[in-house]
Amino acid sequence: MKGWILYKTPQIELSPEAYEIHRLIETASKKGIEIEVVSPDQFDLVVTREDRKSILLNGEVVSLPDFLLPRMGAGTTYFGMAVIRHLERLGVYTFNSAQCIDTVKDKLYSQQILAENNIPVPKTMLGKYPIDDELVERYLKFPLVLKTLSGSMGKGVFLCDNKSQFNDLMELIHVTNPKLNIILQEFVESSRGKDLRVFVVGGRPIACIERSSNDNNFKANFSRGGQVTQFAMTPEVKWLATETARLFGLEIAGIDLLFDGKHFKICEANSSPGFKGIESCCDIDIADEIYNFIKVRLGKFED
Repeated sequence: MKGWILYKTPQIELSPEAYEIHRLIETASKKGIEIEVVSPDQFDLVVTREDRKSILLNGEVVSLPDFLLPRMGAGTTYFGMAVIRHLERLGVYTFNSAQCIDTVKDKLYSQQILAENNIPVPKTMLGKYPIDDELVERYLKFPLVLKTLSGSMGKGVFLCDNKSQFNDLMELIHVTNPKLNIILQEFVESSRGKDLRVFVVGGRPIACIERSSNDNNFKANFSRGGQVTQFAMTPEVKWLATETARLFGLEIAGIDLLFDGKHFKICEANSSPGFKGIESCCDIDIADEIYNFIKVRLGKFED
């Protein structure tokens, strides 16, 4: 079985910090899967009816893989998305699809889908300028969270403690990048500095960790130095995670949940979730689980 991992850099340029990519390469070798890491910049696309000759890798027509594993998540560029769509139309099975990736990249649209299906989410507004701070305060109150529409690993997320701080940040955004799309979100106080990450593969929640900040920051991302511990999933956590992944069509997903008193709200879904934190505290091989699922999905069962 042959697969491509679509990443921001080609295999020869991988940095030691690309933990998940190195784990996927290592595990593929053990399972007899031929894997290659490719980047969008290596491709040329030709819109033609010649099918397999319509996509070039490093300027050459090559045999296509059995599957594609995009690992760019919210950082997927327009060209990267075009490569994924092109390969999908040539019959390459993609985990996850371009449509799923595009949906969860847009934090407002994904929240709209969840709310439509009665999934608990923080109250969310689309930000615009000029700001009606009275309206914002009436519906969301302070403190509130300001997010860019697309981002990952805690980037582009800010906490505004009061109206003055909020107005200052909005003015700065308007001056530096007036076309930036942002959302404003209710701050769930009971989840300050902590949240849950559930890893879902093939509709099955396989691991869950609690992430907590170690510097009093309201964000708890492991990639930003947060601490992680294994968390025993309750039926509510399992259902929220699997239902969120199902609604977005994600076959491989990282679902982030906020603590809301004794219950939970969905913060966001990730189409290319990291798993270094999970593997550091849970007795599970995420890369192996991913490849086992891919083999089953493609009918490549073990003898």
